Amino acid sequence: MRSTGGLLAPPPTPQPGIGREAAREAARHELSKPAYHENDPGLVQRALNRFWEWVGDLFDRASGATPGGTLGLLAIIVFALLVTAALWWRLGTLGRTASRTPGTLFDDGVRSAADHRASAEALAGEGRWSEAVQERMRAVVRSLEERTLLDPRPGRTADEAAAEAARSLPSHATALRTAARTFDDVTYGAHPATPDMYATLTTLDGALSHTKPLLTGPTP
Repeated sequence: MRSTGGLLAPPPTPQPGIGREAAREAARHELSKPAYHENDPGLVQRALNRFWEWVGDLFDRASGATPGGTLGLLAIIVFALLVTAALWWRLGTLGRTASRTPGTLFDDGVRSAADHRASAEALAGEGRWSEAVQERMRAVVRSLEERTLLDPRPGRTADEAAAEAARSLPSHATALRTAARTFDDVTYGAHPATPDMYATLTTLDGALSHTKPLLTGPTP
């Protein structure tokens, strides 16, 4: 001890130490200041980072558990993609096939055969062959209904009309079936019609108009 004026000086008072918890709290408080976080990624960026970390971990675990490692995992992924593509193609084909299912022949109000013929001629004059073919087939069937060779029946398909008409017009059975198939292909199969298709239907329409029906039906 030093003496001051003959008196002993008291020892210096020790400064209180900073404990571990107090130091941690002080550091946390300091680091929470905005100045330390100006360049931190935003919430969306942090979420994306977490997501890609998860994907990376998942890929690493899968490649470690798959025979062949990463190469084997890639082969499995390619196989899964091929299966998905095959299913998509198959379901799409079924959907397209369903959309081509033949529907009713007439989709509007009752019109005479002459009206359908006039519409067909006008459409053919404009080069709208698909619509012209449709109208000419409707003219054929409506004419048969007007001649009482077919009973007027809503919801009848072109195939049904051809099959029913063939009973009283057996000499034109093949032409009627061909006409019905042409109508279905153009209307429901998305096949574009041609001038030849329209000419064939026009010829059939005229021939049927001059053919005497077999009222008793064909001989078994």
